[in-house]
Amino acid sequence: MPFAFKKDDIYSFSDYLTWPDEERWEIIDGRAYNMSPAPKIRHQRIVSLIDRKLGDTIESMGCRLFIAPVDVVLDDFNVVQPDIFVVCDKDRITEDNIQGAPDLIFEIISPSTELMDRREKKDLYERFGIKEYVIVFPEKEYIERYALVDNKYSAPEIFNWDDEFMLYAFEIKMNMWEIFERVKKAG
Repeated sequence: MPFAFKKDDIYSFSDYLTWPDEERWEIIDGRAYNMSPAPKIRHQRIVSLIDRKLGDTIESMGCRLFIAPVDVVLDDFNVVQPDIFVVCDKDRITEDNIQGAPDLIFEIISPSTELMDRREKKDLYERFGIKEYVIVFPEKEYIERYALVDNKYSAPEIFNWDDEFMLYAFEIKMNMWEIFERVKKAG
């Protein structure tokens, strides 16, 4: 049974399908990345809060919201499992996975994945035309948002825990203090 341990090997989606189901891997440009260990509780709380905040509104717009682990097959050498993502083109949704680029992706940073989320995944998502990419930093309590303009991501917009921001792709306002479970004082 093949395992994706050798960093010099190039892997494809067909290789990925042979790996054990109990392990979480992603493939970026043919390189395999182990997504273990499981995320921390705060990471999962943020995923849950964003899911609850966006879920009904996204669905009412005719789109679908997903949370990991769900395979997003961008092409044969790029398979990712974003923490949260939205797909509006229902033809991309199959029984087994998502075929093609989502419209919006959230990645919740874990210390072990921060560099990959900020570098490899940002470049990958830009290349595949994901309209909006939001990186959430649970420990530092802020987010970076990238919006696709002329097929390139703009400089990141940074929002602190006490800010609110509007998702470009869906015009949904989010209060960051709710996502980080903080209390914002009036005034």
